[in-house]
Amino acid sequence: MLSGIVTAVLLVLFVVGWAWAWRPARKADFDAAASLPLEDNEGESIR
Repeated sequence: MLSGIVTAVLLVLFVVGWAWAWRPARKADFDAAASLPLEDNEGESIR
């Protein structure tokens, strides 16, 4: 019984997190994060 409740709670949390991440308002944040590897870091050197 307890394992079923825990599974249901985790499923609900997963769906809520998925819905939050895929909201249209988050698109700008995802686009900015996606372009980070392509940005040029002038003045910084790898040591």
